[in-house]
Amino acid sequence: MSLVQWIPFPSLGDERGSLIALEAEKIIPFAIKRVYYIFGTQPGVARGFHAHKALKQVAVCVSGKCRMLLDDGKKKESVWLDSPSKGILINDFIWREMHDFSSDCVLLVLASEHYDEMDYIRNYDSFMEKVHEKK
Repeated sequence: MSLVQWIPFPSLGDERGSLIALEAEKIIPFAIKRVYYIFGTQPGVARGFHAHKALKQVAVCVSGKCRMLLDDGKKKESVWLDSPSKGILINDFIWREMHDFSSDCVLLVLASEHYDEMDYIRNYDSFMEKVHEKK
């Protein structure tokens, strides 16, 4: 099974342009409790480098592109987020890294929970230990 779970976003629109509505518990498979976006990332800078114990997220590049690396402790997959009409679901206990941001990249993230520092796993070795404990 692939780590990358794409979520297509239905695009509405006409000759004036397009519109995408992201509805919680419909298009987005959870209640949205937090929304944030990353922009202005300098060339060569990578972000992320963490996993969550319980949090689920959907990430979408609403402008530009970046490369997302996902790792479940057994396999790794890398994909380009480069379209506002699809996002990826990132489940709990998935290590994530974002690389190769374009200068115009705006990465929007929808989260299932409010910010909680205790939910983060910020050390890769600790992540691997916790993954093996879950078995």
